[in-house]
Amino acid sequence: MSQINKVQRVLLKLSGEALMGQFEFGIDPKILKQTAREVVSQQKQGIQLALVIGGGNIFRGAGLAQSGIDRVSADQMGMLATVMNALAMQDAIKKLGVPCHVMSALAIDQVGEPYSAMTAREYLSQGHLVIFAAGTGNPYFTTDTAASVRAIEIQADLLLKATKVDGIYDADPMKNDKAVRYDQLSYDEAIARELGVMDLTAMVLCRENKMPLGVFNMFDEGALAGIIAGESIGTKIEL
Repeated sequence: MSQINKVQRVLLKLSGEALMGQFEFGIDPKILKQTAREVVSQQKQGIQLALVIGGGNIFRGAGLAQSGIDRVSADQMGMLATVMNALAMQDAIKKLGVPCHVMSALAIDQVGEPYSAMTAREYLSQGHLVIFAAGTGNPYFTTDTAASVRAIEIQADLLLKATKVDGIYDADPMKNDKAVRYDQLSYDEAIARELGVMDLTAMVLCRENKMPLGVFNMFDEGALAGIIAGESIGTKIEL
């Protein structure tokens, strides 16, 4: 049986851009509520769920660094954008009656708890949702890498990356209507083909720690539940 079918604890990586919906900036309240409902639905089925959310809908550190701002400062600003998204998602989840904790890699005690892998595992075991904010707390690392690190640290069974397309393609499906979707890949294949689903550091971390990865379209109804259940949804990457 595939490792991806034995799932109890999941880390879900959401891009900040996914929260924009049809907007050009910020957070679409409809998308926020829809995502919270999907996540809570899985929590009520007994799945232990943690989230990492990017900040690209508000601020992208690497982009501003290219304009001349110090890279460390720019990346720290990007980390703060992820905290804003985490707080918004926490509010949406709590309104559905589920305990949810924001744990930050940066010290922001008034809005979130300091990150602790052991405490996060305890929360998840108690049926609480956890959102990891501020990336790894270090500049030069993406939220993809943060998601990989946190998935490994909390001993997740599966790392999921939600995108706007239904998996990994051999070309950009938004630009090439002949692009072919992969149903399954090995990490070596994904890295060698430079498919760009996650940055290289994140991919290598997953490969070295035998962390299965699923890439899917979060906005396909039932996709999150289906991929957790082991259905043939999106693209699956394993050893």
